[in-house]
Amino acid sequence: MSFVIRDLPQQLPTQLIEKLSRSETATIGHRRQQGFADRAIQCILPRRRVAGTAVTLAIPGQDSTLLHHILGLLRPGDILVVDRMGDDKHACMGGGVAVAAKASGATAAIIDGPCTDFSEIRAEDFPIWCRGPSPITTRLLGIGGAFNTPITCGGATVHPGDAVVADESGVLFLPPDAAEGAADWALEKQKSEPGIHERLRAGEKFGDISGATKIVLHKLAATRSI
Repeated sequence: MSFVIRDLPQQLPTQLIEKLSRSETATIGHRRQQGFADRAIQCILPRRRVAGTAVTLAIPGQDSTLLHHILGLLRPGDILVVDRMGDDKHACMGGGVAVAAKASGATAAIIDGPCTDFSEIRAEDFPIWCRGPSPITTRLLGIGGAFNTPITCGGATVHPGDAVVADESGVLFLPPDAAEGAADWALEKQKSEPGIHERLRAGEKFGDISGATKIVLHKLAATRSI
């Protein structure tokens, strides 16, 4: 295996990132099913939502050599998405790597594998989504890896330049041409939610509001008529 380093992708427009940063992954999940990472990939920090441009990295097993190198290439607004190529034992990111990533201006990191030094990461206030903690770390073995090539993260395919939205519900990767529509739809739906909550508190039934009760009663009536 060798090292592959490709150019950084074009970053998403600031206005789109701002929209995405207000869009809940769970809201988008009402309409979209593709692009979501495995739900086991969760944030180390509580109550966080981030959005940004995906820069991708694939590194094998115990080797984090390329990760250390590309930390010097990250830009403000980038979200580093790391494919651990099936390894779920070795933590490639801990306190020192988190400090370096944050110092570069990166918005967050999404790791398809474990991390370590959770207390240090929380103290640094750098948002990382990962598969949990591990005390066993990677090494500088010089085996190889790929930077800014298509990867897989939590079962989702991620291309450099994709939009990333991550919050307490999970992680979503969106092609740039689908991101604006998803954000606009989510923000419009989120506007209606406080009103629905007030109707529920006032005594309306959820099934009446959602339309579920009408469907159930229609099915029951059809069954009785047979």
